[in-house]
Amino acid sequence: MPSKNITTKRALIDRANSSLVVIAGVAAFLTVFCLIASKTLISQAAYQNRVLKAKHTAVTQLRSDITAGNQLETAYQAFTSTTQNVIGGDPQGGGAKDGNNAKIILDALPSTYDFPALATSLEKLIQDTSGLTITTITGTDDEVIQSAKTTSATPQPIAMPFQVGVKGSYQSIQAFIGEFEHSIRPFQIQSVTLAGDQSDMTITITAQTYYQPAKSLNIGTKVVK
Repeated sequence: MPSKNITTKRALIDRANSSLVVIAGVAAFLTVFCLIASKTLISQAAYQNRVLKAKHTAVTQLRSDITAGNQLETAYQAFTSTTQNVIGGDPQGGGAKDGNNAKIILDALPSTYDFPALATSLEKLIQDTSGLTITTITGTDDEVIQSAKTTSATPQPIAMPFQVGVKGSYQSIQAFIGEFEHSIRPFQIQSVTLAGDQSDMTITITAQTYYQPAKSLNIGTKVVK
């Protein structure tokens, strides 16, 4: 009898030990799972907070940009709707000094390199001065190289060198130089060569004008980590 009781007690003890091992294993698993889940949740909450902060910053910047854009549009409309342009011409006219202010600014400092257009402008400048004959208009047509500079985040004026020669009376040549001074396009005269007398004079001007690439607006995305 005692032997049977001992066997039964051992069986109960083994069963209890097995139950304790299972319970301890389950408890350990649940503890580790809770710790990992808590860490994941905390990390996710921190990430969501960073996302919300970035979104709030973006919304604030967007509202500021919209306000600035509306102000710029209002200023542009006022700038282009004047009854007289900045050089005293008719905004609706078709003359040499006519056109709205936006057109005049673009003519003064083009956003693209165009040497043929420059040559045409020089020809018109000469034709507007009576008594002159064109002897030469030369320069380097650098369109292939300059075509890579169509836009820039920080645009700067780029020089376009040229040489122009005309022939006429002293008074006509004097008026021609005055046309350079009053042109809406900036000209930087580097050298002047004169030959002849007052009635028949030749002038050769080495100078440069400028164009400025358009400003690029880079709208990108930001990854929140």
